[in-house]
Amino acid sequence: MVQPPSEDGGAADPARAGQGAWSEPGQALYDAEEDAGLPCQCLAHDMEVADAAQPQPSARFCCCCARGRVPWICGTPGINSKTPCPGLGLFYTVLSAFLFSVASLFLKMIEDVHSVEVSAIRCVFQMTFVLPGIIYYKTGFLGPKGKQVVLFFRGLFGSGAMTLLYYAFQVMPLADATVITFSSPVFTSLLAWIFLKEKYSPWDLLFTLFAITGVLLIARPPFLFGSQVAGIEGNYTDHLKGTIAALSSAICTSSTFVILRKMGISVHYVLSIWYYAVIGLIICIITLFVIDSWSLPHCGKDRFLLVLIGLLGLGGQIFLTKALQIEKAGPVAIMKTMDVVFAFILQILFLNHLPTWWTVGGALCVVASSSGTVFRKWWKSSKEAKQNKI
Repeated sequence: MVQPPSEDGGAADPARAGQGAWSEPGQALYDAEEDAGLPCQCLAHDMEVADAAQPQPSARFCCCCARGRVPWICGTPGINSKTPCPGLGLFYTVLSAFLFSVASLFLKMIEDVHSVEVSAIRCVFQMTFVLPGIIYYKTGFLGPKGKQVVLFFRGLFGSGAMTLLYYAFQVMPLADATVITFSSPVFTSLLAWIFLKEKYSPWDLLFTLFAITGVLLIARPPFLFGSQVAGIEGNYTDHLKGTIAALSSAICTSSTFVILRKMGISVHYVLSIWYYAVIGLIICIITLFVIDSWSLPHCGKDRFLLVLIGLLGLGGQIFLTKALQIEKAGPVAIMKTMDVVFAFILQILFLNHLPTWWTVGGALCVVASSSGTVFRKWWKSSKEAKQNKI
């Protein structure tokens, strides 16, 4: 009989410690080198199993065979495994995009509160909800030795992306900042080619050029569009600062993805989020003292909006995580473009700011670029999976 995992995520049976340890659902549950050639006991893979109700100790299990903290076998008689409703993952993605967009709208409506202070409050919310997971999974607050430096940079780039994005929301149109941050998949491919030695095809180069073109159409620098730039919210200096902040946020997000890919499953995801919140809070507090902008909101409306931003951001992250648990990453990433649609709608309805044709053209370029990058990666991985199955 296969032993369940211990509380620290390792194998409960010492005899099986060398065959790979159980991990959380959604992560690899076996050592590929040692278990190579063993048949998967998952009936969902259309493989014949002699006795699924009595799995052999030497058999390996794929990630879809994990249910909670006890290893079940997919399709085992007597076990009710609910099939998710078709399209439920995409619905969760749209709901997540809507919550994130409303949180961004509330950020635009806040007065006399610096974006760094908003980021600090968001980090406090995140720490509050992640702390029970740290205690339950017994991961420790610093993480395993040898991974602390990587976790530090994950937290640094992740929190930096959030702070820069919040600043961009405050100084430039909501839709413009949202569109620019959607160029992150393109930069992820580029950084993965540089640091992880992943393949960078001519298609990736084309998508990168499309993304840069879209950013230029939104920023409209004077040396390309002349000194008279129409359709800018506020003054052009703030618009340019917001563009740089949004683009830097996209690059920081891409760097975070590359770090997480490099780190793999060796670190619990709860610990990764913990570093994100703690380092972000420390950086925000130091920044607020340096720029001398720490102040509590003067009116009750701003305080109420700050609480809603924290709750909506948390809700959006939860629904996005649930979407990725029951739906493939490719369709989820493409459906995430609804962020841009909601940003345009909310900007028109509540901020009375009509986007220019330059912004619409830039949005189409960036969305097409990011969607093309994601779709190509998804199609390529699906094709390789089918070949391996054959």
